Amino acid sequence: MNLTREFLKAKHWQLFLLMFAVPLLFQVFLMASLVTNLAKGDPPDPTVFSPIMMIFPLLIMLCVGTMFGWLWSVAIGLQPKVPSHIKMKVPKFKVLFFIPVTYIVIIMTGVMILLSQPYTPSENNQPNVGLIGLSMLVIIPLHLFSIFCIFYCLYFAAKTMMTAELQRETSFSDFAGEFFLFWFHPIGVWVIQPRINKLAENLDETQK
Repeated sequence: MNLTREFLKAKHWQLFLLMFAVPLLFQVFLMASLVTNLAKGDPPDPTVFSPIMMIFPLLIMLCVGTMFGWLWSVAIGLQPKVPSHIKMKVPKFKVLFFIPVTYIVIIMTGVMILLSQPYTPSENNQPNVGLIGLSMLVIIPLHLFSIFCIFYCLYFAAKTMMTAELQRETSFSDFAGEFFLFWFHPIGVWVIQPRINKLAENLDETQK
């Protein structure tokens, strides 16, 4: 199965569910459970909520994976629709694409490992301030660079889509609106995806 083609042909509501609705519903369920326990006067029991919280990183990876898969499908899958005389920086996109993907997978894997550890409360368990500070010195620059990479991916996907639609060289002013729609994808997917579907249909016709 060609996942790129599946993303290009997916309906807007399908992407919305995977990228936004499912994680949101889980958060609502989790918060409702916490509020219910607090209303009863019972403090949250870590032995009960830890297994539930194990699902949260998986849902985040589903949400993020769908978003990145969508961006990849637009940026790479629509390249055949870009006029041959226009040179897109595809290698640069691929490098910057996999940096935040790798970073997010590592972070989510670490979170799942921490959540899988048995809960053992200890009054003398003091945090290692030095280790935390060293971790922040590494994580913060990586986090900021990953954010930069994500914005470039949004930029490249919007540019690719508009270049495929307009069949000419484009500047940021041509696709600024599309860039913000990709950025705010829970809203933008309803506007952008039907246009991507149309380009995917035309792509099929040109490849027959």
